[in-house]
Amino acid sequence: MSDIDAEVERLVGTHTARLDPNAAAARTPPVSDLRVRGSAEKNPLSTNKSASELLYKPANEARDVSARLNEFSRQSLGTPTSSNPTPSPDSSPNPNPDTPAAPGASPAAIPNPDGSEPSSTPGIAQPPTRDPLVIDLQQSFRLAQSSAREFRTAEEDYILTAIRLLIEQHRWTPRLSNDTSITIDGSADNGRFENAVRVINDLKVTQRLPFGGQVEAGWVWNATEQLRKQATSRYTNSSELVLKGNIPLLKDAGLIAQESLIQSERDLVYQARVFERFRRQLLVQIANDYFSLLLTQSRIANQEKQLESLRHAAEGNAERVKAGRIRPFEQAITDNSVLSTESALAGLRDSYILQLDRFKVRLGLDVSQPLAVTPLAFDLPEPDVSLDQATSLALDYRLDLQNQRDRLEDSRRAIANARNQLLPDLNLGAAVAVPTDRGIQQPGLEFDPNDLNYSGSITLGLPLDKEIERLGLRQSIISLQRAKREYDRARDDIVVSVRSAVRRIELARFQLLLAEQGVKIAERRREEQLLKADEVEPQKLVDSENALVDARNARDQARTDLRNAVLNYLLESDQLRVARDGVLEPLPGMNLNPDSK
Repeated sequence: MSDIDAEVERLVGTHTARLDPNAAAARTPPVSDLRVRGSAEKNPLSTNKSASELLYKPANEARDVSARLNEFSRQSLGTPTSSNPTPSPDSSPNPNPDTPAAPGASPAAIPNPDGSEPSSTPGIAQPPTRDPLVIDLQQSFRLAQSSAREFRTAEEDYILTAIRLLIEQHRWTPRLSNDTSITIDGSADNGRFENAVRVINDLKVTQRLPFGGQVEAGWVWNATEQLRKQATSRYTNSSELVLKGNIPLLKDAGLIAQESLIQSERDLVYQARVFERFRRQLLVQIANDYFSLLLTQSRIANQEKQLESLRHAAEGNAERVKAGRIRPFEQAITDNSVLSTESALAGLRDSYILQLDRFKVRLGLDVSQPLAVTPLAFDLPEPDVSLDQATSLALDYRLDLQNQRDRLEDSRRAIANARNQLLPDLNLGAAVAVPTDRGIQQPGLEFDPNDLNYSGSITLGLPLDKEIERLGLRQSIISLQRAKREYDRARDDIVVSVRSAVRRIELARFQLLLAEQGVKIAERRREEQLLKADEVEPQKLVDSENALVDARNARDQARTDLRNAVLNYLLESDQLRVARDGVLEPLPGMNLNPDSK
């Protein structure tokens, strides 16, 4: 397989470089175990125990639920070897003070489910056995193009297309073959049998012609022996050099003869575009998942702040009840809010762990490997582009639209091929054979040009019944009309999507500005109430805390939407470029944060 793999990588690398010299070509997968093993087993075993063989152990309702949740969190998040682990080389300090550090990398990332203060490891009561794998956004990009299953599948689709082209190219090279046949003949005459053994070996090489037909050169060796008369020297052998060819002049003549090769070459170009487009889509999807994890971290931090404030308010209300300044049921309002916030915090924590596990699966990581996601300064500058400019860029650069356009040409070529099939068959054939000397009983390789044989023919096949071919032509015409509609639809869809992407950036920026103002208003409201805490009703204080956490969540969501909107615009206009290692390749004028390069 090594020679084949080298040829595939050369072919894939060539086509990828034509598309983008900086793009990464698909990697040929290693050869796995090719043994059959149990694949030929007619009755593979199933594991399906009966109900009586299974055991269901009910949980103790008096168990420490908080400790169990902490243990589950420990298994997913792990804990660093120290309270302040050394970040990876690509990680950066938290650029946003309102965004928490990653769980597993900061002691205050995720609180304990019961609302108590976490230890040096967030929400974990016992020391773990494995340290977490700390990754940031850039490392996520790299992992996606090294271990992600969907990326590997896309690579294999690219490689399989290259292999199909290699197969087709080999069909157009001189192909050597050898056929050997052994025949035993017998006949009887009044009870006397004559038996003979005939051995024929046909060694030949064939070559397809670029505009139809093929030529063949062969060496035919024939040996015959009469078994009952070996002593009378009845053994004979002969050889013959043969050159023959068959060339179509009408039907199947011209470029139609290379249709399979032409289409295979074009298919590899299409697949190169599909693969590169997939790499860009994967980067945006991984970024969306990563930003979603950071958003959940932010919501956890906001919930922590709300819980701390509510606990402080609950303590103050307890003192006010003792002093007789408020009634006990008013204290219950803040106490219930504390419990509700603790419950919501535990739910967010579990949601984060689920997101984290799904992120591991997508990156192709071991699900049992603790993972810590660290924030990274990755704020792309918003583009200054009009709707018409974005539309023009997308129509020029979108690789999937280029595939649609070229497939339209395939449909036009199919019509020309279908028309060719309506032509009559007119084939030219010729053959020349040079045998060995017939005057010698066992001539070996002594060929005699004087005994040369030749033949020539021209065959005309009139199209008396071409109904199937005419129907095929009609099919090709309809397919072309359908391909035109699909291309127009794809073009219009791209125009709509890229214009929507530009508008979404402005909308996300507008919503972020409003959300930031909302946070300031909610913070001022709470500050005023804290200054007059003795005069504020507990319900109003709880409402202010809820409004503040909602405003902070809305701000963090708007910030995430803006990041995703910019990336989505780059993808929709196909201006997104992915480096060989899978990270974002900045464009001229795209001044990224130095930590995100």
